[in-house]
Formats: sequence, C-alpha cells, structure tokens
Amino acid sequence: MSEMKFKTLVGLEIHAELATASKMFCGCTTTYGGDVNTHCCPICLGLPGTLPVVNKRAIEFAIQTGLAFNAKIAKKSKMDRKNYFYPDLVKAFQISQYDMPLCEHGHVDIETASGKKRIGIERIHIEEDTGKSLHAEDGSSLLDYNRCGVPLIEIVTLPDMSSAEEAGAFLELLKSTLEYIEVSDCKMEQGSLRCDVNVNVVSEDGTVKSNIAEIKNLNSFKAAMKAIEFETKRHIELLERGENTLKETRRWDDAKNETFHMRTKEFVQDYRYFPEPDIVDFEIDADWIERLELELPELPEARKHRFISAYGIPEYDAGVLTSTRQMADYFETLVNSVGDGKLASNWIMTELMRRLKDEGLELGALRFTVEQFAELIAMVKDGTLNQNAAKKVFRRLFEEGGEPKAIVEAEGLVQTSDTGLIKDTVDSVLSANPQSVEDYKNGKDRAFGFLVGQVMKASKGKANPQVVNELLAEALKNL
Repeated sequence: MSEMKFKTLVGLEIHAELATASKMFCGCTTTYGGDVNTHCCPICLGLPGTLPVVNKRAIEFAIQTGLAFNAKIAKKSKMDRKNYFYPDLVKAFQISQYDMPLCEHGHVDIETASGKKRIGIERIHIEEDTGKSLHAEDGSSLLDYNRCGVPLIEIVTLPDMSSAEEAGAFLELLKSTLEYIEVSDCKMEQGSLRCDVNVNVVSEDGTVKSNIAEIKNLNSFKAAMKAIEFETKRHIELLERGENTLKETRRWDDAKNETFHMRTKEFVQDYRYFPEPDIVDFEIDADWIERLELELPELPEARKHRFISAYGIPEYDAGVLTSTRQMADYFETLVNSVGDGKLASNWIMTELMRRLKDEGLELGALRFTVEQFAELIAMVKDGTLNQNAAKKVFRRLFEEGGEPKAIVEAEGLVQTSDTGLIKDTVDSVLSANPQSVEDYKNGKDRAFGFLVGQVMKASKGKANPQVVNELLAEALKNL
C-alpha cells in the first residue's frame, strides 16, 4: 500500500448571492447590513398564510450565468422544497431546485502552470439563502434573518480538478466571470460568494478510493486551496494505514490550518425533496434566452485574447488586466486617451497596481482621474518627462491628487532634450572624471553607466536619458 500512487479528485459547490434589488420570493431589500431583522417580512420568514412570488430578474441572472459557462438552459424548470432544520432556516425547508435545474452540462477552460484544462459544470440552480447565526462569548446564539430569502445560484462542478492550484484557477475565473456579467458582487467578506469543497483520492490503478469529504463554507480561495491540500494528505495517510475516511462534512480551522469533523454527510433522501406546491413550473423560450445572451458583455477570456492582439501586450499582462471588469474598463479608457497599449499597460502593471496593493485600495479610491493619469503618461510619451520624473509626479498624484502639469511645473521636472546644453554637461562630467574615462577605454562597461548617472545628477534629472546616452557615447568615442 505504501508504494501506491494516488491522484486527487476535487469538485466544488459555489453559492453566489445574486445582485437583485429584492429577495427571491418577496419585496424585501437585499442590501447588505442594516439593523438585525429589519430586512424581512412574513413571506421570507415563511409565516403561515403567506405565498412566495418568483423574482424574474433572479431567474434571468441564473440563465445568464449558465450562458457564460457554456451550459444548456432548460426549456422547463421548477422549484422544490428541500426539507431540513437549522436554526437559521425559519420555516424548516428551503425553496431550491432538485431534478430540473435551470442550467446543466456546462464547462470552462482554466490555465495553470501545467497547461490548459476543461472543467465540467454539472449544474447551476437557483435557491434562497438562509439567515445568519450570531454566536456570543457566553455560548448563546442569536439569529439575524435579514439574509433569509436572498436569491442564490449554486454552481456545482464535476470532480475534474486534481490539485489545489487547479481549484484556485477555477475559482478566480468563476469570480471574474460573475463580476463581468454583473450578476453578483462576489464579496466573500460579506458572504456573497461561498465555497464548499468535495475531496477524495483514488489510486492510479483505480483499485483504492477514499470516501468523499465535504468542507463547508470556506471564506476565501486561499482557505479552499489549503483545505484541499490538507484533505489530500489526510486521505492518503489513512489509506496507507489500511483505513478509510468517513463520508462526512468537515469545517476548516483558519488558525490551525486543518479541517475538523462537523457531521456525517447527508444523503439526498434525507432532504425529502418534493415540488414546491406554492410555485408553478415555468417555461423558458428561445427568444428569452436569446435576449439574455445579447445582454452579456465580452467575457474575461475573450477580452484577454483581444487585448493581446489589439494592444500587443504580453499574455500575462493581459490576464492581470482582464481579471476584473473594472480594471479592464480602466485600461481601455486609458489606452484610448494615451494611444499606446504597451505604455498604458506598463504604467498600470508596474506603478498603479503596486501602489494599490501596498495601500490595500480599489480603483474607485484613487485621488486622480483616468484622464489625469493619461495626461501624465502622455508627457512621458512626448518626451516632456523622463521616467524618474514621471514616477515622482505619479507618487504625488497617488498620495495627494492634483493636476499633472501643475505638479511638473511646481517641481521643475520638465525634461530637456537641448543637445547643446546636454553636450556641455557631458563635457563637464568627462573632465571631472578622468579615471572613469580611462576605465571605459579599458573595457569596463560599468564606467559608462556611472558617467550617465553623473550627467543626470548634474542636470538634476532633467536631461533626456536617450540623448545623454547618445552624446556621451559620441564624446567618449572621440577622446
């Protein structure tokens, strides 16, 4: 057994709250937060005598998600009751979908260091969210039902992923796609996007297989990847000892970086599904699907390839720039103003994104407009500023805001390309550094860089570096 090689099988179940203004079956707001138990009514609380009314926009968002993930859209679908009791589920049943989901048999293509891989999507169905338990330090629990009835889609993949890396790549692409088509804000910190992981391992010859363990409600992609790695190791160690895993549901402990037993896994029959008697079946015609498909924007993968071909930027850069719709839109607005895709990409990748990451900020928090950013880059492009001076202006823009031209004038940063002035500076530097001149003549290339630095220093950083290099090389050649 110890010599046996195993491969990992990973399937994901992702719950995404839909960005509708009202809940799935009533008119209550879906706005996050608010005083506890103020965003609920007799309908979403499931009180006797109330009847649910289906939110059409939620159905449309679910269909658009299916289209974005290459799924087959059902011509006829229905809602079902899923019966179970948790304290945060007031009526002791959840309105969900069982045997007639809205979308089935989809797929997406992910890319990792190992190459491209197609991940199958078994189904995408719609359901309502539950409330939220609030646990106090004294051991008591309180319940907030504001979230009850918020529309969800559940995206269930096939067990096509074989590593934490592949699962991470899939989750990033899924999140990006949901944000692009604007069906969910995907804010994991607010519970808008939640992920369950199903993991087991199988021997390469298929003779030995562990039972599937489900890890519930992971609050970050990083946690999901760590849980997969931990479970893979745990499953293999048990099989190598001649034991097996339980078919169970487990929870992830962020502090200990390990999973722990939560409960034994439920079976489908435990939920006692039956058609929801208060909601009629609904039909989805081809015209409706076609209209929803026409509303879809350009998706991340297609936009990435267009950026590569249209703007001549590297594949990696294009992937980063299209990872969110907000950043992709920002980049294209900048390119349209600057007229240079590579230059715009370089400034976003090297300066803007680094500062955003360091400060923990989003694009919306910037103190300058995209037009002001374009104005700064244009000054680099036309030779008004050299790179170092432009970076100084960018720092001021990022930290204080303002007008790029006003900052340039106030700091006296305008680059000079005056060959006569620069030649005088070059001659002065060569006269003051005879040893470096001698070193250069003796083949020490670093001496040239030193002399360039001295010229730039003497010009207070205003000299055009390209002109400096040309005039310095010419002067040394003539010595």
